[in-house]
Amino acid sequence: MAHKISDECIACGACVDVCPVEAISEGDPYYKIDPELCTDCGACVDECPVEAISPV
Repeated sequence: MAHKISDECIACGACVDVCPVEAISEGDPYYKIDPELCTDCGACVDECPVEAISPV
C-alpha cells in the first residue's frame, strides 16, 4: 500500500530527501508520491512537519 500527500502539504521538501526509492516529486501546488514506486516504508510520514502524508 502506497502513501499519499494531502492538500495540507506546505511544499517544504522535507520528505523528498528521506525517500529511499525517490518516489516523491514536486507537484503543483504540493508534492506527490508515485504509488508505483512507493514501498510503504513510512520514512516520509515521520519527516513531514504538518502531517500531510498518510497511507492510502
